[in-house]
Amino acid sequence: MFEKRFEAFWKEQVRLAKGQRQEMLQRDLTGTKKMLETVLLTVFGSFDGLILEHEMVSLSGVKIYGDVYHPKLRTVFEEEHYVTHAEKITRDRYAFERARARSVATLGYVYFPYSRDELDKKMDFCQRNLYELIGRVGQHHDAGLLQLPVYEREVLRMGLFHQGLFRIADVAMWLQLRNEACRGILRSLESKDLIEPRGGGAARRHTYRITEKAVELLHRSK
Repeated sequence: MFEKRFEAFWKEQVRLAKGQRQEMLQRDLTGTKKMLETVLLTVFGSFDGLILEHEMVSLSGVKIYGDVYHPKLRTVFEEEHYVTHAEKITRDRYAFERARARSVATLGYVYFPYSRDELDKKMDFCQRNLYELIGRVGQHHDAGLLQLPVYEREVLRMGLFHQGLFRIADVAMWLQLRNEACRGILRSLESKDLIEPRGGGAARRHTYRITEKAVELLHRSK
C-alpha cells in the first residue's frame, strides 16, 4: 500500500519539478522513503502539502535541497545515513553540511534530521519527536486541538480510539511516561473538562473517559 501511494506522490512531484530539482528526484530516495513510511506518513496521515527535494538557495548562493519539506510547519525533514553523513565523509563535505544547516536556519526553516538507525530501531521515539514539534510549532498556526500540549492531544486521540475509556496504565503505555507524569497530564485534561473520572471517588480514580467537549474538539480537527 505504501509503495503505491509513494509512487503516485513521487510522480506528481516529478511532474511539477524543473531543472536540477527534477534531477534530484531521480536519485536514490531509499532513505527519504524510509522516513516517510515510518514517521511522516504515520504522523501526518497523508502526503498532502509535503514537498520532496525542496529547493533553497544557500548563503553562498548555491542551490541546496531538503529531503522533505512541510510548508505549514516551515520544517525541513532530513534522513541522514551514518555512512554517507559521518563515517566516510570528507572534511570538505563535513564543512559543506554544516554551512548547509546554517543556511536552512537562516532561511527561517526548522531543520529536523533523523538518522537511519533511529528510523530502523526507534520509530516510536522518532514519531514522538515529531508530535512534540507539531505541538510547539503548530500551535502558532492552528486553533483548537493544536493548542493543547502534545501529550494531552495524544491521550485524547488514543482515548477516543479505545471507545473513550482508559486507565492511567494505558496512558503510561501510550506516552512511555511514568505514572506520576501521567497523573499531571490527566489532571490538566480534567481541569479543561476534556476528561472525567469514572468511579473510585476523588482520592482513587481508576478509569477515565473523554467528554463530549473532547470528542467535538477531536472531530473538528479532522
